[in-house]
Amino acid sequence: MSWLSSLKSVFSPSKEVNEEEIQKVLQAYILPNSANALKDRITQINVQGQILQITINTFPSEADDLQKIHDDLADALEKCGITELNMHVIQQKTAHKKEGGCGHHHKEGESCSSQEKEEKSKLPPVVDASAEVTQKAVEEVDPNNPPIAKAAPQQRDVPKHPRIQNVILVSSGKGGVGKSTTTVNLALALQALGLKVGVLDADIYGPSIPTMLGNAGRTPMIESENFVPLEAYGMAVLSIGHLTGDNNTPVAWRGPKATGALMQLFNQTLWPDLDVLMIDMPPGTGDIQLTLAQRIPVTGAVIVTTPQNVALLDATKGIELFNRVQIPVMGVVENMSTHICSNCGFEEQIFGTGGGDKLAEQYDIPLLGRLPLNVKIRENADAGKPSVIAGDDAAESYMVIAQKIANRLPKEEKDKSRIF
Repeated sequence: MSWLSSLKSVFSPSKEVNEEEIQKVLQAYILPNSANALKDRITQINVQGQILQITINTFPSEADDLQKIHDDLADALEKCGITELNMHVIQQKTAHKKEGGCGHHHKEGESCSSQEKEEKSKLPPVVDASAEVTQKAVEEVDPNNPPIAKAAPQQRDVPKHPRIQNVILVSSGKGGVGKSTTTVNLALALQALGLKVGVLDADIYGPSIPTMLGNAGRTPMIESENFVPLEAYGMAVLSIGHLTGDNNTPVAWRGPKATGALMQLFNQTLWPDLDVLMIDMPPGTGDIQLTLAQRIPVTGAVIVTTPQNVALLDATKGIELFNRVQIPVMGVVENMSTHICSNCGFEEQIFGTGGGDKLAEQYDIPLLGRLPLNVKIRENADAGKPSVIAGDDAAESYMVIAQKIANRLPKEEKDKSRIF
């Protein structure tokens, strides 16, 4: 089997999501306080990764049962590999009940039970869970009955990875501020301090870590449906860029597929025992950031910004997001803070001054350090030999920042049952 075939089998939802069992759950469920089957009310089903989206028809008299229906299904579907259930409700309009009547308009000689059967027969059948549903919006959704979603997991509830002690996110509100360059250099600097470090490239749409670490074009082996991370300067490394085969293939995936791929890169990789896993985040505050907050145990986040106001505004949004999802912000790195002319030695603050200080003061977080706008940083990263390895003028600055991050890592409690 080729690596591409193996890759497809790993990314296939069938390995985690049992669609046959999902179908059985939906077909067997009987609505509360009635003899009506759920399968006769389903109009749409869509499975994306481990998320099931379902649309059902209901009647006003069933409004009090909607939460129970959702919770019952969520519990049953969890055993089938579904981690999130989004249930959309369409409330059917019914005639007002007349005194002494059942509320239905009957034809002559027709009973209520036959009328109900006719209504049920008009409802669409259960859609195959593997079918792709392209219709995004449903008309006649009752504004008083918004979609019911199971409460999202909180960061404090996410279990720790068995082989990774700390996960550090390197993030920014916008692109182009040097986040990936900072990630690889800080990872190498932490390794130089004696920590066992790995790097995961979560920038699904614009992976640049393979180029910066000099292993672009290489693909990971797969053992027992798990990725074997690549090695770069002694670190375990994995990126979606290692899986596409070249630098020209775009990753044109919608949010659920991209986040599903990220979770598999994290969970279905044979990571060695690591003190720190550095995750290079994509810009913005979208699906991937929320997925990480809900499903990956994070020790803290490092915010990378430049001094200019536009970058600071976006960095502020990133900090606000991490605060809301209970991820501690370990500090701010001000990149491209100053430029020294290589010809005359004149120093100039091209992007302004004091931006990192303002951000640190506003949120009461440390300013971890400032990095220069230096052509050598760019040249060495493009050549796959980052500053910490090349030993250029910025290497010492990265080491200082890494030491501050290492000092903020939680200390492992010693096992009192052990002698050594």
